Amino acid sequence: MPSANIFPLTEVSAAALLTALKNETRFEVQGEPSGNLTLGRGMLVGRALRMALVENHVASGSLSVIECGKLAQLFRIAAVERAPLVLFLDSAGARVSEGLPALGAFRAMFAAATSAVLAGAPMAVALGNHCYGGASMLAHLARIRIFSSNTQLAMSGPSILAQAAGTNALDDMFRAIAQATIGADSRCKISRENLSGQDQAAWMAALQQLVSNPEPPGEFVRKRHETLGARLGKQKESLPATGESVQRRDLGKLFPEGYNLVDRAGVVEGEAQKEGRSIALFGFIGAKPLGAARAWHLADRVWAGAMQRATQGAESCMLLLDCESHATTLDDEKIVLSEYLAHLALSFAFISQKLGKDRLSTTVLGKAGGGVYVAFAAPADRVALLHGAEIQVLPGNAIASILGESSILSEPACTVGEA
Repeated sequence: MPSANIFPLTEVSAAALLTALKNETRFEVQGEPSGNLTLGRGMLVGRALRMALVENHVASGSLSVIECGKLAQLFRIAAVERAPLVLFLDSAGARVSEGLPALGAFRAMFAAATSAVLAGAPMAVALGNHCYGGASMLAHLARIRIFSSNTQLAMSGPSILAQAAGTNALDDMFRAIAQATIGADSRCKISRENLSGQDQAAWMAALQQLVSNPEPPGEFVRKRHETLGARLGKQKESLPATGESVQRRDLGKLFPEGYNLVDRAGVVEGEAQKEGRSIALFGFIGAKPLGAARAWHLADRVWAGAMQRATQGAESCMLLLDCESHATTLDDEKIVLSEYLAHLALSFAFISQKLGKDRLSTTVLGKAGGGVYVAFAAPADRVALLHGAEIQVLPGNAIASILGESSILSEPACTVGEA
């Protein structure tokens, strides 16, 4: 039976939530902690749990190359065992001060996490004071999320959201608006999968249900697709019935045997021939950042189109990406942009699983970075960059907001070849 609620009705701190989680799961540390990461095991309703705690000890709880590597190993083990995963995240995401190596390590870790989820390892996440960027995408691979009272969850932290809104993150009015948008109260109202840490009996019951009777992964992803579509409301307006034919010199060189690609509001779909093989094409092209609505529409086309093309003889699928970053608007955060990007990645991974090994690839045509790059690259068996293409951790103004003007990273662009 779940234990009684030991918290006041008004709030539960991140520390109190973590303590309760450890006690309820009988958490035991395995190995030595590494930076912000502690790995361990637990037990719930007679089943062994794989567990990982990411706490805010260093650099806002961000995940370094080493920590991402250890998490990736954990997810690979859980995939083989189909063991339930329970995470605690108090993290700003990938450690941007480490540059492209951190983004690459995060991509590999996120790929292992999606594979674990689709292999049948049910995941739950408890959240500390903040969960930004890639960490917020990782949280949305989970079936349930448990929020402490002070949790803020978003793809972009308050400083970047303020910059995009043309104001100061310390402005009292903006802080109130941001809290109302990305704070725990609003997040718990928007989805039944988001639970308040204040009600320990409720989240313990949800954890027990998840561990003892998990929903099949494919059904979980399909249901979430429908839910996210409904959440868009007016933003779900259909893509144009007809689109514009895409003609690009770089694509002509990539597919000398010919291709047909149609652009509908930045979401592209088509097919190509290469070395006698039929390739289904999907992707996002355009200078505009990727927001929740377009991410959902692309996932929708992949669900409908990729499976149909697979049954009609397409031998592989290629994702095309030319998009510098995710959207940084409060409107996108209101409907939880992180969940749409995580769902897009899961949809790609699910299609990859159906197509078979080495049949899903990603090609970067221009700029790509941050969570958008992770969503497109993590599920792919191979990632290639055309000449002049560039992968960046985040746009320069976002890096400046996080690290300060004097700390802008000047990573060399990744160009031709595989990433």
